[in-house]
Amino acid sequence: MTAGPAHAGPGHNGGPSMETGVSWRRHCWTQARERLLPTLPIEVVRLRVKRAAELGLDYKTYAGVRASTGHDIVAFLFSQNALRLAPPMPLPGDRAARLAAMTACGRIALAQAARPEAVLAAANGLLDAAHPAPALLGSFAEARTRLRDVLGRIPGDRVLLVGDHSLERDWVMAGRLAGWLPAERYFAG
Repeated sequence: MTAGPAHAGPGHNGGPSMETGVSWRRHCWTQARERLLPTLPIEVVRLRVKRAAELGLDYKTYAGVRASTGHDIVAFLFSQNALRLAPPMPLPGDRAARLAAMTACGRIALAQAARPEAVLAAANGLLDAAHPAPALLGSFAEARTRLRDVLGRIPGDRVLLVGDHSLERDWVMAGRLAGWLPAERYFAG
């Protein structure tokens, strides 16, 4: 495999030149990426599979978040829509069972249509906290401020958002969160 031109100037990364074909560049970058990615020892993979199960995630999702952020997930944000929570009614059974099975992570609700205290009461001890959610049609700056207040000292890239509305997905960028999972995917398995 040939790298870039031998006389490449400052700032050149040594990769294939743009004059080469697309398939050749793809091959070169794929090979370079494979050399950079570590091969994890089986013990590390087993620990990560166990951690994914503790969080209620499939391994592929957990590994993807872990690879993109470089960090473990320490908390989840759940929109009130995702929880299907309408106080004073309690959490639906599938949601309650999933939250009860989660271990070693924070569980925070973003209350949209109810007061945070009502959301906590309806969750019957299965949530660690509840806060007012950012406005669905609010500004990016307002969402960023709200999410920073909600997370406090927790770094956003260690928090996964489980949502049920496409507008909630925008909160990931505003809060610099680890990612977004649709509620039907998270609560399905």
